[in-house]
Amino acid sequence: MAELKHRIVIVGGGAAGIATAASMLRRRPDLDIAIIDGATEHFYQPGWTMVGGGVFDAPVTRRSMESVIPRGAAWIRQNVAGFDPDNNCLTTSEGDVVHYDLLVVAPGIKLDWGQVAGLEETLGKNGVTSNYGYNTAPYTWELVQNTKGGRALFTQPPMPIKCAGAPQKSMYLACDHWRRNGVLGNIDVQFRNAGGVLFGVAAYVPALMSYVEKYGIDLQLESNLVAIDGASRVATFVSRNGEEKVEFDMIHVVPPQVAPDFIRKSPLAAESGFVDVDQFSLRHNKYANVFGLGDGCSAPNAKTAAAARKQAPVVAVNGLRVLDGLEPAVAYDGYGSCPLTVERGKIVLAEFGYGGKLMPSFPTWLVDGTKPTRLSWMLKADALPWIYWNGMLKGREWLAGPGNMIAQ
Repeated sequence: MAELKHRIVIVGGGAAGIATAASMLRRRPDLDIAIIDGATEHFYQPGWTMVGGGVFDAPVTRRSMESVIPRGAAWIRQNVAGFDPDNNCLTTSEGDVVHYDLLVVAPGIKLDWGQVAGLEETLGKNGVTSNYGYNTAPYTWELVQNTKGGRALFTQPPMPIKCAGAPQKSMYLACDHWRRNGVLGNIDVQFRNAGGVLFGVAAYVPALMSYVEKYGIDLQLESNLVAIDGASRVATFVSRNGEEKVEFDMIHVVPPQVAPDFIRKSPLAAESGFVDVDQFSLRHNKYANVFGLGDGCSAPNAKTAAAARKQAPVVAVNGLRVLDGLEPAVAYDGYGSCPLTVERGKIVLAEFGYGGKLMPSFPTWLVDGTKPTRLSWMLKADALPWIYWNGMLKGREWLAGPGNMIAQ
């Protein structure tokens, strides 16, 4: 067991953690920052929808963790086992104690495959796939190419989930492929959504519904996947009408998602299990020298990489102010973005903040986010991956400044 000390400790080497470290180091290159994460690889997860749609190859979404750790930051290649915020320290999975002056918690979200009975045993075979995994997204494209008829199911679990549009994206890209190949009419496509609406921000629903109708999708709301028998190709759903067993030829599953165990069981957790933060300053509601962001925090925003891109500068500015003995001064406005791939070459670019307020990055004459456009597709397919690797993870805050002043 070792005793370590760093001025700033960041838990999580995902998009949120790396971006925050980079933003802080851009402001103060001599900072003593350590990032704790046992993973050896870093993934551009928004790209997995495109992998499942045959647009990207999976390896382009993966880089070594070592290559994305910002220059000047230390990397502790372990996982976190527990927190002791009253004593400004945490414990790693190998028993090391790491002390800090400022803690930033960006642990991501847990994909709880086990909540769906039988899913883990059959995932990646028997026609059961998911774009929520690096190893299974290519299987989605394999199934889409090989499906010429029968029934294709696409599921969405109860919220919260990361990228709430992803369950639909996979379905629309599949339907577009089948339409282009003249087999869509032979396939019974069903979207089984545990929620009560197609999409949570009403302004985007008309455009999405037009594609549901165009592709002849059977939309079934309040229908939640609870079990899969892969060998028999039968999925079990629970709805207001009770339990229903549905046969399938292929099924794209989005797993239920919860706060990571080591967060949910810690003093940092809100009732929801996520890191308990003020939704504007992103500072912990109890511990003044702790911040949280990304998919693992309790702020009621859409859990997207775009949200983390906006949150990181806010945490960087407010965290450094707290280190200086000052109060947080900038606010996160709830911004999130979900580029909904409704067909190959067109996207509905949903951008919104707290309360469903529309927050477009571009003037409507250039990009009307409520309508499918080719320019949005170019943004998703070409610009955003480059911005992620070369902008967000390098602390370059293009279109992602640190917000407005918090009212005092």
